[in-house]
Amino acid sequence: MTAPRTHKITLIPGDGIGPEVTRAVVRILEATGVKFEWERFAAGAEAFEIHGEYIPAALCESIERNRIALKGPVGTPIGGGFKSINVTLRKKFDLFANFRPIKNLPGLDTKFPNLDLIIVRENTEGEYVGIEHEIIPGVVESIKVITEKGSTRIAKFAFEYARKHGRKKIHSIHKANIMKLSDGLFLECARRVSEGFPEIVYGEHIIDNTCMQMVMNPWQYDTLLLENLYGDIVSDLCAGLVGGLGLVPGANIGLECAIFEAVHGSAPDIAGKDVANPTALLQSAVLMLRHIDEQAAADRVQTAIETVYGERKTLTRDVGGKAGTTEFADAIIAALPPA
Repeated sequence: MTAPRTHKITLIPGDGIGPEVTRAVVRILEATGVKFEWERFAAGAEAFEIHGEYIPAALCESIERNRIALKGPVGTPIGGGFKSINVTLRKKFDLFANFRPIKNLPGLDTKFPNLDLIIVRENTEGEYVGIEHEIIPGVVESIKVITEKGSTRIAKFAFEYARKHGRKKIHSIHKANIMKLSDGLFLECARRVSEGFPEIVYGEHIIDNTCMQMVMNPWQYDTLLLENLYGDIVSDLCAGLVGGLGLVPGANIGLECAIFEAVHGSAPDIAGKDVANPTALLQSAVLMLRHIDEQAAADRVQTAIETVYGERKTLTRDVGGKAGTTEFADAIIAALPPA
């Protein structure tokens, strides 16, 4: 009998509640019986205090070597300080596809039940290239970059995912009525790619109309294909439809590497109190399990999540329960179906 393989994973616990939710998720993953070897690294302010770098060279080397990372939340200063760790890592490893499934969990009452959406966001271009400068005092210019290469590959990612997983419809979300060249190029690329997937219905909606449609009738959508900034906004909007950022997963995927992360903030005000909800990072870890072809373990963890939420006996306070982080993780482990 062949011994089970060991997966080497770069682990970035993050700051604030990051170490707590990461610790809970690691316990759950190890309870599946899948073998992991974790390479732990700090990032952000903590890393700077230790190494004099916000993203240590050893962390980058680990990601390059392992090609998979699991990352807790890392706080980013607003209006100053160091650049976003998330954006920096995405650009460094060319993680061009931000992937967020949006789906209701059982037992949680929301105004939008039975949602099943896929958000595919271009992750390296647009306004987030970070090209800004002051022209004269009081006048700042920020440059938006859209390329044919970037737009085509994210469109292919979306359509290939849709075909593989039986999704029926893709909408490209844009503002090409105003940004005719940049968003126009994005649409041209998406239309060209769509021609190779005739079984998938292709449509286009303007971004502001999309936001209105989302809070009126989100069920009309299946898979949404978006540029970087629009995707950042719409993915958070969609998370709110099913209960918030504390519940939904996120993945950043490139040709060589992938980073799976909690998409919520570091919540320093509740750090160290054993009250944080690890669900978002746990569902991201389920995506990671699928990425490394541990499908059975992914199914078991997802089943356990849905069981615990459906029973509503051991939920954290943010979703109406009284359990702490540790107690919630214990409940998930207890609910894991037999291997």
